[in-house]
Amino acid sequence: MASASISLTLILVGITIVVSYLAFQNRSLHSKLAHIPFLEARNSSEYYRMLSSGFVHGGGVHLGINMFVLWQFGEVVERLFGDLFGEGQGRLNYLLLYLFSVIFANLATFIKHRDNSSFASVGASGAVSAILFSYLIFAPWRNIYLYGVLPIPTIVAAVAYVGYSSWASKNRRDHIDHDAHLYGAIFGFLFTIVLKPSLFGLFFERLMMGPQF
Repeated sequence: MASASISLTLILVGITIVVSYLAFQNRSLHSKLAHIPFLEARNSSEYYRMLSSGFVHGGGVHLGINMFVLWQFGEVVERLFGDLFGEGQGRLNYLLLYLFSVIFANLATFIKHRDNSSFASVGASGAVSAILFSYLIFAPWRNIYLYGVLPIPTIVAAVAYVGYSSWASKNRRDHIDHDAHLYGAIFGFLFTIVLKPSLFGLFFERLMMGPQF
């Protein structure tokens, strides 16, 4: 029997860890890969940063949290996509979800900060948000665990997350790209629905069922 192929989720985690580690050791590389709207707006050859920034992180904790959440929920979403679309198409759709969400999440900050020469951001948080909100469609009432301990229904965590991200993008000055979190989440939900519109009915049906004890 042939062994199962490695998941795309693990491949993405592995690539991101390697690239982030190399960038930790080389600040020039880190700067070269970061999302910097001021540079992108003035030179189309810098647009690659909207994607490359998703594979670089600000530090070990930032990297560790994002990769843990990606591994935990990405494996599930990737399997669900395989069940829905078939293994090959499911893997392709999952990869497109991830990569496009990095770009889409950065578009908001590109528009907002293209004249701000001091703004830069890195990290996979926008894509991880997209994976979480894709997962939300399939299991709105299943508990996720804040800090690995506190159980919260996915839909409750999602509403709180979007609400906080929206508020923080307007009111906080904490060097966290809250816009990327917010727009990554929105993209993940909508992209999954566009891939298979009947999922919206499934989501609404499961949402109306409420928590199952």
